[in-house]
Parts: sequence; C-alpha cells; structure tokens
Amino acid sequence: MATTTDQIHAEPIWRIRLRTSWKGFKKNWAIFSQNKIGLFGLGIIVLFAVMAILHPILMNTVWDPAIYDPFIGNDPEIFFNPAQPSLKHLLGTDPAGRDVLSQLMYSTRSEFILGMLAALTTVILATSVGAISAYYGGAIDSFFMRLADLINILPFLALLVVLSAFFDFGMIELALLIGILGGFGGTTIIFKAQALTIKVKPYIEAARIAGGSDMHIIFRHIVPNLMPLAFLNMMFTVTGAIFSEAALSFFGLLNLRISWGMMINTTQAAGYLLGGWKYWYLIVPAGLAITLLCMAFYLVGRALDEVVNPRLRRR
Repeated sequence: MATTTDQIHAEPIWRIRLRTSWKGFKKNWAIFSQNKIGLFGLGIIVLFAVMAILHPILMNTVWDPAIYDPFIGNDPEIFFNPAQPSLKHLLGTDPAGRDVLSQLMYSTRSEFILGMLAALTTVILATSVGAISAYYGGAIDSFFMRLADLINILPFLALLVVLSAFFDFGMIELALLIGILGGFGGTTIIFKAQALTIKVKPYIEAARIAGGSDMHIIFRHIVPNLMPLAFLNMMFTVTGAIFSEAALSFFGLLNLRISWGMMINTTQAAGYLLGGWKYWYLIVPAGLAITLLCMAFYLVGRALDEVVNPRLRRR
C-alpha cells in the first residue's frame, strides 16, 4: 500500500524537469547578468524587438497608411522626393517619398525572421551531423568532415553572390541557404569536437549496455548536451545572416520589397549615396540599424561564451 501511495503522490517527471530547467536558467542568468556588454547587447535586441512590435500598431492606430505604408506610402506634399527629417517624418523620406522610419521599423521583423531561421537551421543541422559524425566515425565522419572542409574553403559571401545571381532568393530562401551552408560547414566541426568529449562519458556507455539504440543515444544523450554550445553559436549565426542579407540587398541580388539593405540600395540607385552629409537620413538609419543589431547579437554571444565556458568567467 505504501508503494502505491508513493506512486500516486509521486511528482510528475515533467514538473521535475521544469524545476531543474528553471534552476539552471537562474544560475546561467546570474552569470550572464554580470557581463555588462552582454546586458548592453540584450538591451539593443529588445529595443529592435519593440520597434518590430510597434510598427503594425502605429499603422493601425496613428499613421495614415496612404502616407506611411513602407511599400506604397507617399506624402502628397513631397511628390516622390527625399525630404529632411521633420515632425511629420522623424527620419525623413526616401527618394520615392516613403517614410524612412516606417521602412526601418517594418524591416526589423524581416531581419529577426532571417537571423533566427538561419540560426535554427544551422544549429539543427550542425548538432545532428556533428553528433552522428562523432558517434559513428569512420566513413560517415570522413564524408561530413570533407564536406565541411569544402564549404569552408569557399568564400562565404562570394558564394552567396554567385548563387543569388543564378537563383531567385527571398528572405526565407536566403535564411535556409545560410543555415544549410553553416550547418554543413565550419559549425559542424565545432559540434563534432564537443560531441567527441561527450561520447566517452560513462553514461553513454551505460545507455549502450542498457540496450539503447544508436539514434536514442545520439538524440537523447549527446545532442541535448550540445545545446549550450548550440545556443551560443546561434547568436553568431544571426549576425552573419543579417550582414549577408544587407550586402546582397545592396547589390540588388535578392527578391525583396523592403529591408535595411534594400533601403541603402534605393539610395544608391537614385544617386544619393555619395550626396554627402546633406542626405545622411537616407544612409545612416539603415546602416546604423545593421551595425547595432549585428553588434548586439555578437555581444550577447560573447557573454554567453562565459556561461558555456567556465574557464572564461571572471574569478
């Protein structure tokens, strides 16, 4: 009877895991919060997230879509010409007469989607391939490592330029391409090296003796232990994806209606890129947004490096 009562009152496994995860999160947050540059980067990311959330709210409540729509909006008082910042247009208008602030805020959502989708794709592929290569070794390991070497040899941005010239890439397609190249490239080598240290742990051998299948051991024991490193690499992948999109959009190689890179491309195509400080509002907002968001994810990644790697923590 006692055993039955204990089973009835036993705490559900999901609650135990949730409590353990929460304790781990609090411990890691305490370490992360001691890093000022990490908090600064996180603050910038939150600021851009607020901008992305506010844009549809402003469009539905405050701004007139005929004037502030980021695609077809145009102020009839300006007539398709760039205008200096004013109370009506806080960051001015672009060469097509569209509000720069509205374009900047709208594009923030696309940049977040691009970065996160590319990062998730990279992490899913790199953790899976790295764990499988480390576990099996032999021909499987040789194949994936040689593929990673081949991708690493190729100049990343130049490869994207060539592929974009031959294929019609939108934001989603670009994110998947960056994620695939990263997932089978250098990131795989990093995850494989970490997986090799996990493979020799006693609990891996215990799971094998207990009858666990190869897939069970890989995806239930090795891959979960790669997650801290995966989250760290996500931050750096987001930075690379945003920068790559900006470069390709500037050259007009992507099928996008609006993005931070496209805003600079529009300025260049209209002949205002070299117009000097007079037209700063056509270049600085988008350029500064790209720089700040890339920097923010990089700073958060550096701070997370201290969380993942105890040797880097301050004594």
